[in-house]
Amino acid sequence: MTGEVDHDSAGPLKEALEEGIGARRIIADCSGLRFCDSTGLNVLLKARLRMLHHGGRLDLAGLRPPVDRMFEITGAHNVFRVFQDVETALTDSQAGT
Repeated sequence: MTGEVDHDSAGPLKEALEEGIGARRIIADCSGLRFCDSTGLNVLLKARLRMLHHGGRLDLAGLRPPVDRMFEITGAHNVFRVFQDVETALTDSQAGT
């Protein structure tokens, strides 16, 4: 993801995540994301639930400070597994669980 995810720009993210439903795992690279509002957060939360329903998982990587802060304030850090970067997520020993 790059730029901003908000009410006006969340559509492509939603479509991309829907294409991955049924996968074992999706790692959302947030390193280029400068802003995410509640719409973007809801897209990610709904995708996470759909992934869980299908036996998969949605993880996040590379949250920049403004987005990371929003995830912290909303408690989303307690819901998602958040990694420092994609490389760290890919080498996670818990990836299959």
